[in-house]
Amino acid sequence: MAKRRESTGDEVSLFPFLSILACLIGGLILMIVVMSVTTSEQGDGRTKEEIDRAKTYQVLLRELERREKLQKELEELLKKLAQYVEDKKQEEDKLANLRRLITSSADVQRQNEAMGQEALKKLDNLLLEIEGINKQAVETKKEIAALMEELKKRQIPPDKKPPPVVVQPSGTGEDAAQKLFFVEASGGKLAFTIDGQKKTVAATEEAIIGSAEFNHFLTEVKKAGNAQLIFLLRTDGTTAYNRGGGWAQEKYNIRISRLLLPGMGDVDLKLFGDRLGTVGPIPADFQPPQPATPKP
Repeated sequence: MAKRRESTGDEVSLFPFLSILACLIGGLILMIVVMSVTTSEQGDGRTKEEIDRAKTYQVLLRELERREKLQKELEELLKKLAQYVEDKKQEEDKLANLRRLITSSADVQRQNEAMGQEALKKLDNLLLEIEGINKQAVETKKEIAALMEELKKRQIPPDKKPPPVVVQPSGTGEDAAQKLFFVEASGGKLAFTIDGQKKTVAATEEAIIGSAEFNHFLTEVKKAGNAQLIFLLRTDGTTAYNRGGGWAQEKYNIRISRLLLPGMGDVDLKLFGDRLGTVGPIPADFQPPQPATPKP
């Protein structure tokens, strides 16, 4: 049976070292938590410029809604004014007919003697109605003038154009080697660049299928090989994205993605540099492909 080795000297305790190490680890964890909370509270990871652009966009959007409301009110007032003018013309025609009856020949006057009093009452009523219509027309014109002046004040001057939307690249390694092509989807149209010039196509199925420029653009994206097609979505561009992206996937088998734009300014892609894919001019004999014929 082995004997226990006798101690040759004082043993060193590791407890103080371990306690110091535990305190150091706890302090580092606390610093990491504080930095994470601070970062999450600084605009959800967005830069100050992006937050300012988003605020500017919200202000312009509210201003546009107010202008649309004023425009609707102006259209309603114009309709009322047109109706007042039409009513006034009709009442004046009735007044002219009554005057002709009153100033007609003696025979006609005798024949209409029974209805003379009634005609005079109608004449008085018509005169009152015409006077009321004239007053309403004057008031309506004043309201229209005030609204037109308000619209002029609310017009956004050209020097207040929304700031450009700068799209920032992301991704490393294999993704960073990809060529990126962009299509802007807004309202009822798609916008893309061919030979350095911006082209647009209506976001209808017929226009997308029949557009030689858009199909040439997709053909060049397909030829690029390691490429990705990115749709830049405005707030009203979902329908355009669904139709354009669906055609790119169905007919050309192109990998697509989408990116929401926070503002209404022009798109700025200069930060992509060499990663930005380009498309040359369309050949003169280029013909867009035909959609697949459905099976019977």
